[in-house]
Amino acid sequence: MCGQNSVRSPMAAALARHLFGRSIYIGSAGVIKGEPDPFVTAAIEEIGLDISRHRPQTLEELEENEGLAFDLVITLSPDAHHRALELTRSNALDVEYWPTPDPTLVTGNREQCLDAYRTVRDELETRIRARFRP
Repeated sequence: MCGQNSVRSPMAAALARHLFGRSIYIGSAGVIKGEPDPFVTAAIEEIGLDISRHRPQTLEELEENEGLAFDLVITLSPDAHHRALELTRSNALDVEYWPTPDPTLVTGNREQCLDAYRTVRDELETRIRARFRP
């Protein structure tokens, strides 16, 4: 879960699905709904994954479409973390906060911006592998 479900959480979900297939159920949501980010698509395609069908959704939309039968919510931004902690009042789930930089804040040319997305992608992959490896 991240702020807008358009950058960090979709990357994390795509990576986790790729690494762990059907052995872990993965959902992805944001505090608010953002717009798809072409840099996310480019950074994920570089490693052979396709995220083109991802459509940002809010936590409320995720709950409506799939339910909130999760054991764990991993939050990647402060606002998502606060929102997830609110869920623990009425749902039995664990929340982990993985502070993750927002690559949309990086300025510069296309390559400099894409490098910021690559860095986030690679850091997320490392954390996901470490957290969920058997």
